[in-house]
Amino acid sequence: MTKKVTKQKSGITIEINKNVADALGIDQKTDLEMIVVDDVLIVKPKSKSKAAQKRKTKLKEHIDNIMDEYEPVLKKLAKT
Repeated sequence: MTKKVTKQKSGITIEINKNVADALGIDQKTDLEMIVVDDVLIVKPKSKSKAAQKRKTKLKEHIDNIMDEYEPVLKKLAKT
């Protein structure tokens, strides 16, 4: 999907399709977090609740544990 950038007084505007905004759960009042990684702009809704942060932390711990336990198997699968 290609989008054009619109100039504004204080910066620029990127239009997000309604379907994409709905999929991300964002609207005009949602705070967004923007990150640049290797010349790629990542835009995501900013998580406000402590419960959401707790879930993310717990999920990351589970993923790390799975990766530690199954790393050799996953590496073999990646080669096939």
